[in-house]
Amino acid sequence: MKNKAAILFSGGKDSTYTAYLAKKKGYELVCLISIFSKNKGSYMFHTPSINQVKKQAEVMNIPLLTDKTKGEKELELRDLERAIKKAKEKYKFDTIVTGALHSVYQAERIQKICDNLNLKCFNPLWHKDEISYLKELVDNDFKVIIIGVFAYPLNQSWLGRVINKQFIDEVAILKEKYKIHAAGEGGEFETFVLNCPLFKKELKVKSFRDIEEGQNAWRREIKVG
Repeated sequence: MKNKAAILFSGGKDSTYTAYLAKKKGYELVCLISIFSKNKGSYMFHTPSINQVKKQAEVMNIPLLTDKTKGEKELELRDLERAIKKAKEKYKFDTIVTGALHSVYQAERIQKICDNLNLKCFNPLWHKDEISYLKELVDNDFKVIIIGVFAYPLNQSWLGRVINKQFIDEVAILKEKYKIHAAGEGGEFETFVLNCPLFKKELKVKSFRDIEEGQNAWRREIKVG
C-alpha cells in the first residue's frame, strides 16, 4: 500500500519538483496545500502569482486546499498548521512533502508542525547542490519561468526568463561573484512552473504585468490557461 502524501505547494519549481520526486518514490499524491499570504515579504510562503496554483492543480489533476495568512513572522505558522490539520482530516495522508533546499528556518518549523500532527516530513531536495538541481529540472522537462527578482544584480529583464542552460550558466557566475543562492532560496528570485511530467498539458501565460517593489525588486503577476 502506498504512503499518502500532501505537497506544500506554491506553484514554483521547488514544490512542483518535490511533488514529482515524491511520486517517483512511490508516494500517492492526495492533495496540494497552498497558503495565500498578505505579506509579500513572508518568511515561509512564496507570493508572486500564488492565485495561479489553481490552474496548476487542474492540469495535475490533484485536489487543492487553500488557506490564508496575514504572513506575520511565526504567527503564520499557526495558519499553516491549521491548513495541514484540515487537509489531513479530509485526505487522510501520513506525509508532508516540502521543497526546502537549504533553509533551516523553514525545515525546522515544518518539522515541528509535522511532529505536532503526527505526520512524517519528506524533504527530497534537502542540501542538493543548487546548480546540479537546476540542471535536473531541465533534464526532467520542467518548464520554469522567473516571476520575481529581489536581489542585485537581477532586474526586470530577468522576468519571464526560462530556466535553461544559458540561465544556469549565468546564475552560476552570479553565485561566484555576488554570493547569491543560484536556486533562489534566499529569496533572490521566484519561479512558476508552466509544464512538467506531472501536467497533462502545458500552461501558457495569457497576460502579465510587471510591478516594481523597490530597488532591485520586481514581480510579474501572470494569468495562465
